[in-house]
Amino acid sequence: MANLNITNILEKMTGKDKDYRYMATSDLLSELNKESFKADQDLEPKLTSTVLQQLEDASGDVSGLAVKCLAPLVKKVGEDKVVDMTNKLCDKLINGKEQHRDTASIALKTIIAEVMTPSLAEKILVCIAPQLIKGVNTAKGAEIKCECLDILGDVLHRFGNLITKDHEYMLTALLSQLGSNQASVRKKSVSCIASLAPSLSDDLLAKATLQVVQLLKNRSAKSDITRTNIQMIGSLSRSVGYRFGPHLAETVPLLISYCTSASENDEELREYSLQALESFMLRCPRDISPYCEVILNLALEYVSYDPNFTDSMEEDTDEEGQEEEDDDESANEYTDDEDASWKVRRASAKCLSAIIVSRPEMLSKLYLEACPKLIERFREREENVKMDIFNTFIELLRQTGNVTKGQGDIDESSPRWLLKQEVPKVVKSINRQLREKSIKTKVGAFSVLKELVVVLPDCLADHFGSLVPGIEKALNDKSSTSNLKIEALVFTRLVMASHSPSVFHPYIKALSAPILSAIGDRYYKVTAEALRVCGELVRVLRPNLEASAVDFKPYIGPIYNAILGRLANQDQDQEVKECAISCMSLVVSTFGDGLQRELPACLPILVDRMGNEITRLTAVKAFSVIANSPLRIDLSCVLDHVVSELTAFLRKANRALRQATLGTLNSLVVTYGGQIGSSSYETIIAELSTLISDMDLHMTALALELCCTIMVDRKSIQNVGLAVRNKVLPQALILIRSALLQGQALQALQRFFASLVQSANTSFDALLDSLISAAKPSQSGGLAKQALSSIAKCVAVLCLAAGDQKCAATIEMLKGILKDDSASNSAKQHMALLCLGEIGRRKDLSNHVHIENIVIESFQSPFEEIKSAASYALGNIAVGNLSKYLPFILDQIDNQQKKQYLLLHSLKEVIVRQTVDHNGQSELQDSNIEKILALLFNHCESEEEGVRNVVAECLGKIALIEPKKLIPALKVRTSSPAANTRATVAIAIKYSIVERPEKIDEIMYSEISTFLMLIKDSDRHVRRAAVLALSTAAHNKPNLIKGLLPELLPLLYDQTVIKQELVRTVDLGPFKHVVDDGLELRKAAFECVDTLLDSCLDQMNPSSFIVPFLLSGLGGKYGLSL
Repeated sequence: MANLNITNILEKMTGKDKDYRYMATSDLLSELNKESFKADQDLEPKLTSTVLQQLEDASGDVSGLAVKCLAPLVKKVGEDKVVDMTNKLCDKLINGKEQHRDTASIALKTIIAEVMTPSLAEKILVCIAPQLIKGVNTAKGAEIKCECLDILGDVLHRFGNLITKDHEYMLTALLSQLGSNQASVRKKSVSCIASLAPSLSDDLLAKATLQVVQLLKNRSAKSDITRTNIQMIGSLSRSVGYRFGPHLAETVPLLISYCTSASENDEELREYSLQALESFMLRCPRDISPYCEVILNLALEYVSYDPNFTDSMEEDTDEEGQEEEDDDESANEYTDDEDASWKVRRASAKCLSAIIVSRPEMLSKLYLEACPKLIERFREREENVKMDIFNTFIELLRQTGNVTKGQGDIDESSPRWLLKQEVPKVVKSINRQLREKSIKTKVGAFSVLKELVVVLPDCLADHFGSLVPGIEKALNDKSSTSNLKIEALVFTRLVMASHSPSVFHPYIKALSAPILSAIGDRYYKVTAEALRVCGELVRVLRPNLEASAVDFKPYIGPIYNAILGRLANQDQDQEVKECAISCMSLVVSTFGDGLQRELPACLPILVDRMGNEITRLTAVKAFSVIANSPLRIDLSCVLDHVVSELTAFLRKANRALRQATLGTLNSLVVTYGGQIGSSSYETIIAELSTLISDMDLHMTALALELCCTIMVDRKSIQNVGLAVRNKVLPQALILIRSALLQGQALQALQRFFASLVQSANTSFDALLDSLISAAKPSQSGGLAKQALSSIAKCVAVLCLAAGDQKCAATIEMLKGILKDDSASNSAKQHMALLCLGEIGRRKDLSNHVHIENIVIESFQSPFEEIKSAASYALGNIAVGNLSKYLPFILDQIDNQQKKQYLLLHSLKEVIVRQTVDHNGQSELQDSNIEKILALLFNHCESEEEGVRNVVAECLGKIALIEPKKLIPALKVRTSSPAANTRATVAIAIKYSIVERPEKIDEIMYSEISTFLMLIKDSDRHVRRAAVLALSTAAHNKPNLIKGLLPELLPLLYDQTVIKQELVRTVDLGPFKHVVDDGLELRKAAFECVDTLLDSCLDQMNPSSFIVPFLLSGLGGKYGLSL
């Protein structure tokens, strides 16, 4: 039935009346777009031929609809029909009538865009590519050639890799068109070759480049042809990226030569050369390195290239008072429509930007050479170029921020220090731009200032006064656009937030009026930004409650009224509402003592906003700000309402709202705890109990913090302690059994037990029993190791909070459990050991005689977990009193051969605790560090891998404490004849490279190469250890290894290759099993390369790794999983 309907439509499409044809074509389009439509074999040929016929319809509306029909039609008919249509359209394009050519071109592009399957794409390519190439080569008109090139470019861009056998033939044909007399043909040819380039083989890419370079070397060629060839070079590099690197040696000198020797009128030649060089900088960062300096000098030379204009104005004579004169000058500046030198300056600015972005190591040089030039060019007369100059300078500032993040500016060669020296010049030059008439220029100037403040937060302290007139003018001038006002306000906010309040005190009068005026602006984004600035202004007016350097009282009224106008108004944008709420909370918390009359009117509005779903989150945060105010603002008129609203919010699904509510309640309890009723506390505690779960540990931590605050502040109220014990404690005891508990939530839980034991009528013994009971194995099995550790930590905190007497009694009870060696007691012994360790770490246990001997007896246990817990306990007890217990552990390691592994673990606990707790380092240094090192080095050659790993970790962690002593000692052992020692040294280095900055870093920088070069070692275990150390360095401190990568990478890549000498066959009788002993090494090497690609991509050439090594790994026979 459907096909019958389509047949009727097709008949109407061939009618004489164009309206009938239009309606029928429209109906066909509707039918084709239906998912249920399916054409049978008889209908397909009619359908395709009719649509093709309609493309030539005399009515443009009908042919336009026919083109739209092609998109769904391609998916509804067989591949052969699509190929047939494409073939006919291609023929019409090349040989058809001129009036149908545009339609045929659009139709072909539509079909190509809709092709999704590789099989259809390949058939279409085989069919039309030769015709299109023939059209490019033999067509008489430039228009046909351009259409053919356009469509070929689309085809190659999407499916160029499907017909590799025809690449050479196509490339030859396309390259020949670069010498065409028609500019449009040359331009389309460049685009088409660029679409083909990514799928070309390296040989063909080299051929294309060589041919273009040969054409460029022919100095007698027409300038138009030369320009096209230079564009071709730039397009190739943009298209193939790093693959163009090997051809830079030939192309860069040629381009520089053309750029410098071009005639004065040939601006486009210079522009195209600079654009190509910009592409090289961004796409081939490694291979362009030798030419960076030459390109930098070239870009700096041409960024001020303006042969038709001589700027006689001296910036040094420019003073702020010359505003009117400057305006006249800028109005009468030289203009010339035929002057194209601005294109060269723009290309130079973008080339400089590419150098800045891709060469962070050149920053100091750029500050010495490029920065002064860029500042000078702020006075560029062509506005579009000026924007590019501003953007280039902003890139310089951003790169400075990225490179020097976390570093100081003490060093006189550091980019930050060099930028600081340029700040006065920048401000002077920007001030001049702020007095220009152009809005676009002023917006660009504020963008530069914004970035400057972000990178150097305190740099405008001495210069802010000179910028105030520019800010005032931007905010007050009637010609100012919303965009300019927003930029000026954002800058003002950033500069106020990053400088000392005293910097702004002389200018508050001048700034406050325009800022408050902007709060009343009609455009919501200006209003919102003005309210944010107002928040900073409040901080500036009264930075602290002590005597202020400025009389802020005259400003309180105007600021309050301006914000209240926005706060009370319901009919405005959400962003404005939120900013008004936040700003009012700052005003109340800062000036509340001067607003006592206004508070009864203002606070109910904030409470009302808590009832609105859109603004309640912001209102909750606002009350937190008010509650944290040192002025102790009187909230009595709204406190009960606020607390009841907040308590209800704890039940809401919105996670962010619950988080903010917990923080605000905490602040309210601390400041106004006495004014909140006992029943309110009970309700809050009941709600808190539902939030305590391992499903959301962050929320759990906040809920427990609030619980602790309530217990500490209100510990005299019995109902509070009772409510916590009945509601929260059962949830806490469930939580403590979770294997997920860690971090902030675990710390909060420890504080909870410490607070609970001190609250009214709470029994220490009952709490201790409930904690120890929580450690008992359930019917489903024992608790996870993490859960037992959490319980032990809470027991330790509980004991310490309860006082020395209770603590001593608990330790004796735990010792009693250890002395009972019955087999059924193993779970209790495990728990007792962990508890002793946690208590011992926090408190000196030397008063408990022979506790170390009781613990070490557990080393004889048949259960591995008890041995491990005993080792942990002994190490942590030693942390509590190093002088007594450390010599005992060292003596035991020497004398007890069978217990060495466990004793070394105890020693590791001691050393690791010292590296985490920096206060304890001196104690370890003075005690037996020499003896520790001698003992550890003796065990480097141990046959047991477990022992060697513990020794390596100990050595690595000691290296963090005593790098000057340890690094040379480790270095000597890299040449040890024992392979186990060399491997242990490499692993020790791995443990010494941590993410946080340490004093070892300076020593390691010069010495790390010795350790990483163990990657060349003859023993595979040593090589793997070196690879793991390299991987850790790449992840935690990539700067340590970047300089060594050229030497290390080939060695690392070599570790990814299957070594036949490490492959052996094990005869298992009925079958043979192939074992690759190098598998673990190869896995480590691939993982290391993956890490390096993340952290050191700028130092690597992915193509040199992908083709031989990665492909080999993917095709390996020995089970390598990536």
